[in-house]
Amino acid sequence: MALSGVRVIELAGLAPAPFCGMILADFGAKVIRVDRTKASMDLDKQARGKLSVAINLKTPKGVDLLRKLCVHSDVVIEPYRKGVMEKLGLGPQEMLKENPRLIYARLTGYGQTGLYANAAGHDINYLAMSGLLSRLGRSGEKPYAPLNLLADFAGGGLTCALGIVLALLERTRSGRGQIIDSSMVEGAAYVGSFIWKSGSIGLWSRSRGENMLDSGAPFYDTYQTSDGKYVALGAIEPQFYQQLLKGLELDDKKLPPQMSFNDWPEVRRIFTERFASKTQAEWLRIFDGTDACVTPVLSFEEVSSHPHNQERGSFVKDSCGEESPRPAPVLSRTPAEPNLTSEPVIGQHTVRVLEEYGFAPGDISSMLEAGVIECSASKAKL
Repeated sequence: MALSGVRVIELAGLAPAPFCGMILADFGAKVIRVDRTKASMDLDKQARGKLSVAINLKTPKGVDLLRKLCVHSDVVIEPYRKGVMEKLGLGPQEMLKENPRLIYARLTGYGQTGLYANAAGHDINYLAMSGLLSRLGRSGEKPYAPLNLLADFAGGGLTCALGIVLALLERTRSGRGQIIDSSMVEGAAYVGSFIWKSGSIGLWSRSRGENMLDSGAPFYDTYQTSDGKYVALGAIEPQFYQQLLKGLELDDKKLPPQMSFNDWPEVRRIFTERFASKTQAEWLRIFDGTDACVTPVLSFEEVSSHPHNQERGSFVKDSCGEESPRPAPVLSRTPAEPNLTSEPVIGQHTVRVLEEYGFAPGDISSMLEAGVIECSASKAKL
């Protein structure tokens, strides 16, 4: 796979950092998640293909062990607030002195500098600070955060993974590592670059929820069908809009012009009534094979069985039968091969990983007895 041979230390965190690690693991990197000892539960649901090592970082020997793992790896993913790793003596400046080729990725909400660098926050806060949240929501309603996708995962985990891959590529030329300051605020804003860059052409000249792409347009929205399901419309271009009207059996001469903003509420009312007259399946029989840009709103239970997704193998099942999206994008020569075995138990691979990093069996036994590390391999087999 594309990242085969790359060793990654991922310090256990929530949401964005685990997603970043999973991306790297899916494409071939050996990702070692460093967990706390005596952890009550494992909240990482993006641990596909990772190994787990449990280290007690409240002990000097535990800190020294983590140092050795980091300096003998290619990448470190660190999700803590600013200053945590420096207090342990494991900040990027110290690590790069010992391993100048190390790529040290710091993934935080607000970044390593600035007024909010030490502040707590979550996806909705980062999205608010990015400016994007002000544009999300229907007309007359308060701003609405769409799950925790834009800042945590798109602006956080995915953008950080991009930074790591870029740094790995640059290292092939310079032989040197570097520090990645990945801010979810800035990552989310960057994902939303189109919103800023397209403002000059009038796409966002109206208030929130009244523009073409933010639920304002009746031809770019979702509609409920007679069986309680939904379809999604994206008939923006005039030729696609004409095919939509044809399928709905509506005469465009009896409707206002497509881009008559003031008439959009009335057109939405007509579309709502028309879509409510048939089931989702009936509408799909009408629109499939056309360019009307009408698609079903698929549930998680339905998505993998849709013929298009099924043909492409867009979803995979792990050994426990749990379904999830396959890695994207698809590479022609070195495609991702996600590990579909069960996700690791905390500390499951502690001994195995330390042996791979050159630790002697006696030293590993001593650390186990002293509580510096934990190994839950036996629990993992139950």
